[in-house]
Amino acid sequence: MKRIQVIEDDKDIVELVRYNLEKDGFQVTASSDGATGLAQIRKAPPDLLVLDLMLPKLSGLDICKEVRKDAGLNRLPILILTAKGEEADRVVGLELGADDYVTKPFSPRELVARVKALLRRTEPPAAASEKPIEIGALRIDPAAYRVTRGGKPVPMSTLEFRLLYFLAARPNRVFTRDQLLDGVWGTDRFVTPRSVDVYVRRLREKIESDPQHPAYMKTIRGAGYIFETRAS
Repeated sequence: MKRIQVIEDDKDIVELVRYNLEKDGFQVTASSDGATGLAQIRKAPPDLLVLDLMLPKLSGLDICKEVRKDAGLNRLPILILTAKGEEADRVVGLELGADDYVTKPFSPRELVARVKALLRRTEPPAAASEKPIEIGALRIDPAAYRVTRGGKPVPMSTLEFRLLYFLAARPNRVFTRDQLLDGVWGTDRFVTPRSVDVYVRRLREKIESDPQHPAYMKTIRGAGYIFETRAS
């Protein structure tokens, strides 16, 4: 049984989320403030985190930061809850490591669908037959979902890894945002094409020596993105 951690200070929302997720067979634990929630996650990592952004003691954005820099938690799927007027916060949340978002007020059926889709997308394959890719200082190992740069591990979420591997396994080819969404997120996606831009920025920060002038993950204006290997 998959376990979902909910960090939300509105008791009515917590009970709504709990009822609908448990009805679909999930185990749900909850906390009402950010500090307590983060401590619970570190003590017993869940399969997925449903996270409000506006929390007492520690904000949802701060929790995203802490989770993504923790080697034991950085693959944890994060679904953030935001108010409709918090578009800037949603973008920041994605940039800090969230994988998807739902805006309040939300349909319980939509939330459950998002949770299921995110769990499917972030589940590593049972057996990866692809060989590791080595390009310059980068080594991308699909069997272990592990990336190293100059021999040092590069922490990243499962979706970040899948996007990086998708591009690196198809070098020197341009892909549109929609093609990347289809290839990495699949047909049950809810994220928008602009979310791809956020993921690319996150990956550049992790694998590029100079993210502002990337050597590998390059933008082709008006077309999409390419993983360039000719220079290496």
